[in-house]
Amino acid sequence: MTRLTYLAFHAVFVVPPLVVLAVAAWRRRARLDRSAWRARGLGLVVLTLVALVYTTPWDNYLIERGVWWYGDGTVVATVWLAPVEEYLFMLLQPVLAVLWVSLLAPPNPGVASVSRRQRLVGVAAGGAVFLVGIACLRAAPTFYLGAILAWAGPVLALQWGFGWPVLWATRRTLALGVGVPTLYLWAADWVAIDVGVWVISETYTTGVTLFGLPVEEATFFLVTNLFVVQGLFLFLWVLDRWGWTAPAPTAPPRLGPASRSASGSGPGSTAESAVTPHAVAAPTDESPAPVRGQFRRVRPATRRRSRGRQDRQ
Repeated sequence: MTRLTYLAFHAVFVVPPLVVLAVAAWRRRARLDRSAWRARGLGLVVLTLVALVYTTPWDNYLIERGVWWYGDGTVVATVWLAPVEEYLFMLLQPVLAVLWVSLLAPPNPGVASVSRRQRLVGVAAGGAVFLVGIACLRAAPTFYLGAILAWAGPVLALQWGFGWPVLWATRRTLALGVGVPTLYLWAADWVAIDVGVWVISETYTTGVTLFGLPVEEATFFLVTNLFVVQGLFLFLWVLDRWGWTAPAPTAPPRLGPASRSASGSGPGSTAESAVTPHAVAAPTDESPAPVRGQFRRVRPATRRRSRGRQDRQ
């Protein structure tokens, strides 16, 4: 039986969904204008670079600590302590998430600003994640889980502190954007562990599994996809506030029968009324009397009063 290598793992589990999502996004490119696609592309570049820079030291430290290692003959080469395929995965995972999100409805949170109090709440929530991670680092069985939470806490504090109301307003799209890539990568990770592409240490893990996957691995893919999708939504929100992207389209209001009839779209309307929405109805004897505050034609009345004074003289 041929062992699955890390490079073959990419060829089987990473590249095919990337191709499928890229083709689907290309076929549906008309859903977004050019500025929206440019914004997503720029966001992808920024998020990918941040992920690579932020993850590299953490990843190499855990490899050095012995939290996980790779099967014999499964990697091509290493840079520092991590395989080159590991760095490739750091670059490809954000692409996978962003392509998937591009197929969903564009996020339109409708949030104009975030208050200082709301920012403090978000920072406190991310800080709580960090503190839980630090506490877990003290024991060997929770070391890997603590390393993930302590590593994720500052990023979550930054994102939630910057705009958790924006993320909450788009929570349905956010959940779908995070959930699908996470479930897929859980399945791919389970296969990789099962065939020995990488091995997770029993010393530094709790032994708790989720559908056969170590809970630490499940947590890792959940928070990394959170980083990407939340970061993209906040990035697009900022660009929208700056006027860099076109506003998301909104559906026209639904009109009742009376409104449709009045607007010229109901039964018995004429073509002229349908194509002249700004036409003013001719005055009739049944027109309501002007109310206080409406404009009145006072100049003719003044002329009549002046003419009456001249006749009396």
